[in-house]
Amino acid sequence: MERFTHNRLLMAFAYIILGLLSLFLLLQIKPMLMQVYDFLKAVLTPFIIAMIISYVLHPVVSMLHDRKVPRTAAVLLIYAVFSASLTVLLVNMIPMLVEQLQELNAHAPELTMRAQNLVSDFNNNSYLPDSFRNGLNHSLYGMEKRLTQFITNLINNIGSMLNVVFVAFIIPFLAFYILKDFEVFERTVITYVPKTHRKNIVRMFKDIDDALGSYIRGQFLVCVIVGVLAYIGYLIIGMPYALLLAGVVAVTNIIPYLGPFFGAAPALLMASTVSLKMMLLVALVNTVCQILEGNVISPQVVGRTLHMHPLSIIFALLVGGEIAGIVGMILAVPVFAALKVIAQHLFAYYVRRRTT
Repeated sequence: MERFTHNRLLMAFAYIILGLLSLFLLLQIKPMLMQVYDFLKAVLTPFIIAMIISYVLHPVVSMLHDRKVPRTAAVLLIYAVFSASLTVLLVNMIPMLVEQLQELNAHAPELTMRAQNLVSDFNNNSYLPDSFRNGLNHSLYGMEKRLTQFITNLINNIGSMLNVVFVAFIIPFLAFYILKDFEVFERTVITYVPKTHRKNIVRMFKDIDDALGSYIRGQFLVCVIVGVLAYIGYLIIGMPYALLLAGVVAVTNIIPYLGPFFGAAPALLMASTVSLKMMLLVALVNTVCQILEGNVISPQVVGRTLHMHPLSIIFALLVGGEIAGIVGMILAVPVFAALKVIAQHLFAYYVRRRTT
């Protein structure tokens, strides 16, 4: 038996067999796991969102609390400032959004006709191979079918929409109580940790905060700045529905690497109904925004990086997207970074135990 355990090749083979066996068993109970996952997602989603909001606002609350402002009053003050700013922003932006949506609705038949003409020009181009034309037509048909299905599901699932509204309504209350009692939660968690491991656990949470703090808080500001730059660029080139399309750029920019492509796609699609020149100008605006974001904005706003290899980030994005779609891709990088810190601490603890 000792000979077997000291043979690294046999041990590695045994671990591989156990891993494959575990994967097979997980696949057998996948339906049950999916039901548990759906239940946990429905219950825990508002708490997770509230915790992210609390984590972003916690430094501001702590700063006010250190200046002798009661913690509850500090949270209420932040809520009041945020609500006032959001109200001013919405009062000025909602009319513009409504106007652009009405204009888009009015010009929808014309835009559809232009898109059809563009596809017809592609189909009539003798230089394009038949396989490319067939693939393009198939993709457009599939896109139209998915859009129709999405609208149908949206109309039929009014109950789900009401549930989303309810979740959005309770999130501010959850965030308020988490912010108000943030330090109480910290002390409570620490008391459940054995005294012998308390110092290591506190250090681990501090390392997680150092790894994620500047990234999460700075990323929100970066998205806003990139969205404003895209809006200005779209206005300069005369792009229709500039505010709507710049909003898409701002939201999707939070996804590393893939976000800029997701954000530019709707604008390029809309520009294709205008002219080839507009498509080139839209591509130029998004390229300039990403160059500024990567070389000027992010280094200044976000500061420290997560020290993750690009391949690790792409892997995390694929896993997050498979588990929870766009939301999973947004949360994938910070969650993966936190897990990386935890794994490093566990490995260091294991090494210390082996050497002592």
